[in-house]
Amino acid sequence: MAVINIRVEDRIRDQLKNLADAEGLTLSEYVRDRLLEVIVPPDYRPSDDYDGEPAPETMRIADRQVLSLLHRILARVLPEDANGEDGDEAYQLQRAEVIEKGFTGEYWREVAGFRTELSKLDCDRVLDILDMFRVITYSIARLAKKGTPVSEDLEYELEFQGFDYQDKLESHMATYVEFLMTDDRWTELRPQLERNGGGNSHHRTLGAYMRMLAEYRRIKDARGRGSRRDDYLLSTEELEQIAAARVHPSHRG
Repeated sequence: MAVINIRVEDRIRDQLKNLADAEGLTLSEYVRDRLLEVIVPPDYRPSDDYDGEPAPETMRIADRQVLSLLHRILARVLPEDANGEDGDEAYQLQRAEVIEKGFTGEYWREVAGFRTELSKLDCDRVLDILDMFRVITYSIARLAKKGTPVSEDLEYELEFQGFDYQDKLESHMATYVEFLMTDDRWTELRPQLERNGGGNSHHRTLGAYMRMLAEYRRIKDARGRGSRRDDYLLSTEELEQIAAARVHPSHRG
């Protein structure tokens, strides 16, 4: 067992000794127990590893009043046989009591189910990635129509494979993609997701997408602006450049 030496003032040592004596513990046992309270939370508390909003340690009185009122209103309007995710009348009244009596240890229930925000920057990244893959998809289709299809290997390398569900940031991006597609946007990419684990890439893809996106932007910048739809589509050579960018520089031959 490791030993930790801590220097404290004499008066603090005496106070700790009195507290330890009151509980029938040695000073060492008492301090160790207090440390365990900090680093080993009881099982009923949400884990620090979960991908959600941190529980508030305090609330303004105005926020407590609003939340309490909402819980009491919901308690009154729920059907008598309610057993859904909102619970029943007794459950909502209990939630109101927690807020009214200031049981801060239970405040985490108010944010349970709320995910940490996906930043505006990361939302924009998702939109840019989807837009790039849309242009790639239309470009491949146009080349095939013109009788100059790309190889199967290149087409596979340029498919949108979704994001890694096991990575916190990427899993959040994946749910954003799913939300966008339910609103009938970027639906032309859905078949690609269905061919690739339903949107779960099973490996991190954001780094590769960002490298591809950087190359895609360089290509667009070198071209200048066009007025026709075809002006935004990519040639086979440009598609190959984007596919090559997918590979991390350290793994390139």
